[in-house]
Amino acid sequence: MSKEFRLGLFIVSTLLILAAGVFIIGSKRFLFSSTYMVKTEFQNAAGLIDGAVVRVGGIQKGTVNRINLPASPDQKVTVELKLEGKTRRVVKKDSVATIRSEGLLGDKYVEVSFGSPDAESLKDGDTIASEPPLEISDLIKKTDQILDTAKGTIQNVESISEKINQGEGTVGALINDKKLYQQANATAVQAKNAATAFDENMEALKHNFLLRGFFKKRGYDDSSDLTKHAIAKLPTEPPLRKFVYEADKIFDKPDTAKLKNEKALNEAGKFLETNKFGLAVVTGYTGMKGDTEENRVLTQAWTMVIRDYLSEHFKLDDTRLKTIGLGKTSQTEGNGKVEIVVYSTSANPPSRAQN
Repeated sequence: MSKEFRLGLFIVSTLLILAAGVFIIGSKRFLFSSTYMVKTEFQNAAGLIDGAVVRVGGIQKGTVNRINLPASPDQKVTVELKLEGKTRRVVKKDSVATIRSEGLLGDKYVEVSFGSPDAESLKDGDTIASEPPLEISDLIKKTDQILDTAKGTIQNVESISEKINQGEGTVGALINDKKLYQQANATAVQAKNAATAFDENMEALKHNFLLRGFFKKRGYDDSSDLTKHAIAKLPTEPPLRKFVYEADKIFDKPDTAKLKNEKALNEAGKFLETNKFGLAVVTGYTGMKGDTEENRVLTQAWTMVIRDYLSEHFKLDDTRLKTIGLGKTSQTEGNGKVEIVVYSTSANPPSRAQN
């Protein structure tokens, strides 16, 4: 084979690879298909970036072309969406755009709903309505307010109950004094309403779109499953073996629980598979940056995902494989760490962590 032929073959191969790359990137950006532009407005872009995915009916059918700041504080952020031409059949004037998140703490994308069959079709550059993005921090604040209200109501009920238990005279006053009776009745109604509001708020938290995608992918329904295999604390005895991993080395992003380097866990898995042990604990912790509650939930998710991987890919007694998400610790630098701590056969699991 001559040098000229090899050189020619190399050039042709390089051009083919380049052409394939351009085609793949162009397909992702819809460069080779008919597109049109749609605008929508948000009070807060909530972490959305240029080039983010746009989904129609759950299918990627566009990208975020541009995000423009408002000209004045009383205006909204304008987001330009580049949509594939075929979506004109289902995206109409009454379609609504919503900013959503991949999984628990994943990337943001825009979901565009179907319009009604009789609605007017969109023209290039038209503006559609939007819904404000739902933030988990807002739900937690609302839950705290409901808890405070319920606590005050319960204290009122306990005060009245204590007066009743003091004797017959107090009971007589409660029965004969209509004003006192009405006050007690109103308090009971308030307590019932507060409890109902609390239940509804917690149900919304359990099923909001930030958590729903994360748990749905793993077959869980709510956040209580994060601590299904958790223990309250680590044993006091020295460990038999310890495997330490930087969080950003094994997870796709430091603020997500999606594994990107599962093979790094294989050493620990093979050790558990081939050695007798009494207890193994997957431990997660972060540094002092960020929200305390979010970091605690994140470390619980880290440990749950790693436990699931080890129990599914290695032959071991997973009843002895536990988790503990510690959240923030002052001894940690960087984005956080995960440890798999193995104890000898004499170790017994401590009591299960309380949710």
